[in-house]
Amino acid sequence: MISFLARFFCKPEGRTPSQLRTAYGILCGAVGIGLNLLLFAGKFFAGTLSGSIAITADAFNNLSDAGSSVVTLLGFRIAAKMPDPGHPFGHGRAEYLSGLAVSMLILLMGVELAKESVGKILHPTLVDFSWLVIGILAVSICVKLYMAVYNRSIGKRLNAPALLAAATDSLSDCVSTLAVLLATLVGHFSGIAIDGWVGILVALFILKGGIDAAKDTIDPLLGTPPTPEFVREVQELVLAHREVSGIHDLVVHDYGPGRVMISLHAEVPASGSVMELHDTIDNIEQELHRKLGCEAVIHMDPIADDDGATAAVRAQVEELVNCIDPVMTLHDFRMVPGPTHTNLIFDVAAPFGFRLSDQEIVRQICALVQSLDSRYNAVVHVDHIYS
Repeated sequence: MISFLARFFCKPEGRTPSQLRTAYGILCGAVGIGLNLLLFAGKFFAGTLSGSIAITADAFNNLSDAGSSVVTLLGFRIAAKMPDPGHPFGHGRAEYLSGLAVSMLILLMGVELAKESVGKILHPTLVDFSWLVIGILAVSICVKLYMAVYNRSIGKRLNAPALLAAATDSLSDCVSTLAVLLATLVGHFSGIAIDGWVGILVALFILKGGIDAAKDTIDPLLGTPPTPEFVREVQELVLAHREVSGIHDLVVHDYGPGRVMISLHAEVPASGSVMELHDTIDNIEQELHRKLGCEAVIHMDPIADDDGATAAVRAQVEELVNCIDPVMTLHDFRMVPGPTHTNLIFDVAAPFGFRLSDQEIVRQICALVQSLDSRYNAVVHVDHIYS
């Protein structure tokens, strides 16, 4: 059904990737509203007919899912808004907020269902059996499974946390409705009133789904490191230009899916033409935007690549740094000679959460540099990189 509707409402002609992404998000939200309202009506009728608290609670769970789909739809609409004076980086993080809102609704429904189920355990009664009720529950499971599949598929394709949260919720609903169906059958054929206990089980599934969905949306709001694949793509693209001999201090800012800003330092020859190097950096920034879809700001770091003495000492110091840990890298290396000693000034980059403290890194490097030549004095700054 989604594929059929997408042919009419998500045509790629004349749309940017961002606009197409928004169209898919709105379509998924609208379909979710319609299907969840139909499931609510069917389950509410079945719950009233059978007198089952588990079925009625499951019905209201679908009603909350319809509200969640409204939130998802609004999140995509807000995220699609262009930057404005109050939000110069756009509104992309609205998708994360809508995903968080969906997860909060899931958790609320789980708590309410648990409370109702405890009441049913304390005052157990058998539910009225009907094959019509069984049919409604079976159809509901199939519909929710379909919703989980299309939300997860499109959510992964668009990297949309709100749709992935909706997929998790739909999958939890499949499990919960299946449990309600089994409880209805067991109660009818065995005479054992397990409606309340199944309600508790359903509530636990819903709560777990809500916690997982909340984590998936809170993490990007707080800030997470870029994927190693993205870092590698940036490095390969920048270093493909012969004027750049190295990069460091890469920082990635995520302002929502499709809205990534990066900054980095590129090492270029100090003897090169400033105008030519500036032109190269401009071209790299445009290439990063064109190929990786990110806005880039690159700082040029001049290095003395034609100074044989400096290059030789740098190579020796790099080898010493690698002796401490091969994961560390060296950059911005300078030699400042004096009458009694020579300062070796450089930065060392270590991953976040490195096994040594910054002070210990500096202490060990200084000692190793002194062993290289007693006249060398290391002036080291430690910064951190994505591992």
